[in-house]
Amino acid sequence: MCADSQALGRRGRPRYAPRVEDGQKLRLGGMALANGVLVHGPNAWACAIRTDDGELKVVAEPKRFRASRIEQPLLRGPARLVESFAVLPLLKRRLPQARFPFERPAVLATLVVCASASRAIRVSRLRPLAKELLNGGLSLLPASLALRGSSLAAYHGAEHISIGTYEHGEARPKEHERCGSHLIGPLVLTSAVGGALAARAPERLRGLARGAASVAAVALSTEIFGWMVRNPDHPLAAALARPGHELQHRLATAEPDASQIEVADAALAACLELEERERAAERRRGR
Repeated sequence: MCADSQALGRRGRPRYAPRVEDGQKLRLGGMALANGVLVHGPNAWACAIRTDDGELKVVAEPKRFRASRIEQPLLRGPARLVESFAVLPLLKRRLPQARFPFERPAVLATLVVCASASRAIRVSRLRPLAKELLNGGLSLLPASLALRGSSLAAYHGAEHISIGTYEHGEARPKEHERCGSHLIGPLVLTSAVGGALAARAPERLRGLARGAASVAAVALSTEIFGWMVRNPDHPLAAALARPGHELQHRLATAEPDASQIEVADAALAACLELEERERAAERRRGR
């Protein structure tokens, strides 16, 4: 499916309103690009970009792998991660002008430097837990660099405003309560503990242990994150969410302009329209 600016109403707000079943709106996710926004639904994805000459381009596709069908705890988190990355090659084929956050040469160079620094930390004489905490902080540097001096932060804010406004039915700020940045607190802690435990494994099994610890950290972090979303007023949830919220507020998002909001709304409208088509097709098959 392809869409264009005709999917938009006045002032760039989406004029397409999907049917809401059982009073529940779809749970959506997203990803900011350097020149656009990717929106994920349970069954479909859509991406809108602004080309260098100002043209708005939108593509949308049903998902081939659907993590929403996996409900087992500790499996659904990694499944969502796989689902998100599986979309990217198809997106790049359908929309070659899309620019991913880590395509900038400076960011790629930082990834190389951070990888070298991480190896140096691992062979140092620091305690295992300290090594893992340092590596966790180090892993944030490439993302921080990607956000500085680029339009990525503004498109990130536009993504949050568009999805949040749809979900809440009212104008929302550039910070979103389900942003992946809220995973930082749980992920750094679980990765540090898992890495420290893996370091105690026999040397011949240490690589395998670290890989298993990394997968377990992602799985456990997403479960903790889900609990945080369901219990936002709990003191522990608030404490775990604080690093991600501060990152969103101070670095990861910026106030978008009207053109960037238009791009985010175009991606949202295309995703919702295709979601409704997919859900209608499922209802027909279920008869």
